[in-house]
Amino acid sequence: MTLQEPEILKDEIQVLDDPAFDPDNVCIVTGAGSGIGRAIAVAAAINGLMVVGLDINREGGLRTQKMARDLGGQMIFIETDLSNDQSIDNAVKEAKKVGLIRYVANVAGIQHIDSIENFPMEQYDHMQRLMLRAPFLLSKLTIPQMKQNHDGCGVIGHMASIHAHICTINKPVYNIVKFGLKALAQSISAEGEGKIRSFTVSTGFVKTHLALNQIPSQAKQRGITEDEVVSDIMLGKSRVKEMMSPVEVANLFILGFSRHARFLVGGDLLFDGGIVLTY
Repeated sequence: MTLQEPEILKDEIQVLDDPAFDPDNVCIVTGAGSGIGRAIAVAAAINGLMVVGLDINREGGLRTQKMARDLGGQMIFIETDLSNDQSIDNAVKEAKKVGLIRYVANVAGIQHIDSIENFPMEQYDHMQRLMLRAPFLLSKLTIPQMKQNHDGCGVIGHMASIHAHICTINKPVYNIVKFGLKALAQSISAEGEGKIRSFTVSTGFVKTHLALNQIPSQAKQRGITEDEVVSDIMLGKSRVKEMMSPVEVANLFILGFSRHARFLVGGDLLFDGGIVLTY
């Protein structure tokens, strides 16, 4: 079985009519150098926002910037180490220079497949810092900026997972941080008084390098073939027997950011092919 991350096509991007989707408004996207982050950055740019993409991967981030601009959008890329507080603070300061911060998409993530008893604690610390602490700090730094917008509004979306609902073996820290992002979204919304909204997006497996690269280690640890990992583990409980594309996930973020989602306050967009709720 051959799986590849699909390219981003303009006609697959959902474009919504929203007066706030304006180049004066900034959308910060982490993990913009590849995968879902790249797709969200491009989709937000196509929807008329000024995108500020953050990633430690400079080459990938600049490629995303070029893609967004080639498709008619506006985007700048800032090389950012999301495990470093000062780097995050500097990125937010730079983002303020190009517009009014109104949207944040916390997407950046990594994976490590191991049991709790064998899990390296340095990897635990890194995943927590990158995937939960960084979103918290970005929220802390951008919420005051959102409150200064003319209507005092802003939206912060987080990339969660079915692992924010169920826990699978050998992914303990991934499970923990994804559950944590749901709590962060709800906490932001509890304090936001209906003006600062936050939400999570929970999907099954998406055709990204992060997902595809874990197939060999899953096969080794489970003692099955790589094809069986895809058919039995990744898609085994899904009623839709294919992985989502990054653009399909990006479209959910665009919906969540838009005026059409004004009642999405602390909620979770569960688009998982039925894995969590059907048996």
